[in-house]
Amino acid sequence: MDQMKIGSFLKELRKEKGITQEQLAEQLNISNRSVSRWETGSTMPDLSMLVALAEYYDVDVREIIDGGRKSENMNEEVKDTLEKVASYNEVLNLKAMRKGIIVMAIVFIILVIISSYKELTPAPLVSMLCAYNGATFISKAKEGKVKTDYITGSLFFVAMILNTIAFIIM
Repeated sequence: MDQMKIGSFLKELRKEKGITQEQLAEQLNISNRSVSRWETGSTMPDLSMLVALAEYYDVDVREIIDGGRKSENMNEEVKDTLEKVASYNEVLNLKAMRKGIIVMAIVFIILVIISSYKELTPAPLVSMLCAYNGATFISKAKEGKVKTDYITGSLFFVAMILNTIAFIIM
């Protein structure tokens, strides 16, 4: 944080309003000496005063801390960054789904091998589908914070456990 830059920006904002240091101090119920110290960069306003100044000047607190107004380029940069983050999240989700499919394929192959030694009942296949559906619902719930998806995913996992137990017992 550059106190001098912040001070200059505060002075610029005050002058744009067309008021004196004394008038600003009166509006904020502080001493005009405090306003003078802020504008020269000698001291910084505390957090509550930064919020009050931002509201009074109709600017963002970040603009005061940065010592200047946000540019339109900044909004565009934020938008680009958010798009990149969203794209990155999609890639991560695809990778997670790919891993899930690979795990399910491995489990399926193991079940086929087991079925050659033991009569295969539908329980393992149902367990596998329940596990996949449960994982899918829970991952969607984490993304969207939807309570019903957590419940549905949990119920699928319970069904998977019960089917697996039934398969082992038989």
